[in-house]
Amino acid sequence: MTVHLNPSGLGQAKWHEYAVRFLFGGLITAAAGIIAKKFGPGIGGLFLAFPAIFPASATLIEKHVKQKKERAGFDGTKRARAAASLDAAGAARGSIGLMAFALLVWRFIPDHTAYAVLAGSAVVWLAVSVGVWQLRKHRYIRR
Repeated sequence: MTVHLNPSGLGQAKWHEYAVRFLFGGLITAAAGIIAKKFGPGIGGLFLAFPAIFPASATLIEKHVKQKKERAGFDGTKRARAAASLDAAGAARGSIGLMAFALLVWRFIPDHTAYAVLAGSAVVWLAVSVGVWQLRKHRYIRR
């Protein structure tokens, strides 16, 4: 399965599906805040780093792919699961970039300007995430 950008997919989702994503993301963020208040920001930050909308997105991807195949007269279960798993793999690779971002912010924010640290860390996050994807694309990382 090849990864590609399909902006027309934005029009395929219904408003209530976006509402579910928003609500789920808000609940994850609120839970992280409650955990941080009870156990401290170090522990709360671990939960805040959870990709809040990933579970909702994965289920919606599976649902849309399955419906598309069923409209064509096929059972889309396998294809839908493959599409959701591809999204999960991308999220996991992006999380490696997020770890690089978090480490740089943690290390340099006490001694440097917050804007400079955040901007530099964001560039590193992007570079690491794209680099990990390129390694996978060239089969240096197993699927």
